[in-house]
Amino acid sequence: MSELGEKAAKTLRHYSGELRQALRGLRWSITPVPISRPVFIVGCSRAGTTLVYKTFSEAEDLGSLQKETHDFWSELHPLAEQQWRSHELTAQQASQHDRDTVARYFYLHTGRRRFVDKNNQNGLCVPYLYALFPDAHFVYVKRAPGDNINSLIEGWRRPDEFATWSDTLPASVAVEGGAADRWCFFLPPGWRDYLNASLEEVGALQYRSMNEALVACRTLIPPQQWTEIFYEDLLRDPVAGFRRAFTEAGVAFSAPLQRHCAEVLAKPYNAFSEIRLDKWRDGRNRERIERVLPSVADVVRAMGYSSSGT
Repeated sequence: MSELGEKAAKTLRHYSGELRQALRGLRWSITPVPISRPVFIVGCSRAGTTLVYKTFSEAEDLGSLQKETHDFWSELHPLAEQQWRSHELTAQQASQHDRDTVARYFYLHTGRRRFVDKNNQNGLCVPYLYALFPDAHFVYVKRAPGDNINSLIEGWRRPDEFATWSDTLPASVAVEGGAADRWCFFLPPGWRDYLNASLEEVGALQYRSMNEALVACRTLIPPQQWTEIFYEDLLRDPVAGFRRAFTEAGVAFSAPLQRHCAEVLAKPYNAFSEIRLDKWRDGRNRERIERVLPSVADVVRAMGYSSSGT
């Protein structure tokens, strides 16, 4: 296809999409479409949640925006209105207005009654999400601390990618002696105490806070609506790992999905380097990570890893 033809096709797809959204909006205004059993992918940033989200997005019976939705969720409860305490949301903050807004947004953009969603703050918001959608299914992605904190450290060195939301943060960030002056990923409770911390200390804080919040949700969410995945298991056998996750979530694991999972590691999503286990041990951040591993030991054991994080 010529360059002109490609531009014309892209323009046609754009306006066709806008027309479909307009028609769905018209239908919604007449009779709202009920949302059923949404799937939320949660876990610490850099834990492998994008891999899981993108794979669930391949399912024929799920709608997906194929992108993170943190801007949409942040508009419902702006950080400024919460005095920038953290990205955490409670069940008490859920409302019928929020439910209707979320349901309409995902229906307009996907045309489906059931959707999958992921952003790197929602792991702190499971009680809120569960209050909005009591039939939701949650997929909690866990990653061993060494590799996860290593990836967080590397992400903090890429603020143009991971700090785009924090430009209006009402605090002076001087992490790593000022080398990192924009807050990356998400705000955990107590983040202000780490404005002048080292990269590894901030990474450990984020890892610990997110996983502590998710482990606590085991007693809140009914077991049949809660799936936990070790990222390491997906690397060892992605077909088996995803088959279990899809089955528990009530999503058909079709033959095309199985073929996709068999090849998924060959096309990594947003990986900083080759996909393999224990990358941190021979990387440039090893000594940093070894210093903070004791600070996450309790939650690591609660997640189901050994005391050494394996």
